Amino acid sequence: MKSEEEVIKFEKVQTQIKGLYNEIGILSKKNPNDAVNKFKLKFINQSLKEANDILKNKKPYSDFDVFNEDDTPSTSDVVMILEQYYSALEKMRCTNIKQKDYKTWVWIINGKQSNMETNSSTLNNK
Repeated sequence: MKSEEEVIKFEKVQTQIKGLYNEIGILSKKNPNDAVNKFKLKFINQSLKEANDILKNKKPYSDFDVFNEDDTPSTSDVVMILEQYYSALEKMRCTNIKQKDYKTWVWIINGKQSNMETNSSTLNNK
């Protein structure tokens, strides 16, 4: 990470992707082939765009950016993609943090250990 602002944006997007994954996952378990409505898809795509901006060339699928609103994906399709994005974001987070003490992890910013703690809700909490 290059700045505290990047870290804040990263944690916001990762939290959103995780939340969407959890919510759509619940719907998918009930009816995996149901289409995701356009209202939800708008917010899913917004979060995916922000994740793409963060991940750049480390996106889970190089030929995927967002869902086509006209093709309305199924809940299981959305869950699959959100899982891949969450995993890619988590891998990026893990390469950009360092353990400060036995229970505290901090961000590495511009190659140096910062005092900015990582969002503990994402640590081992998928």
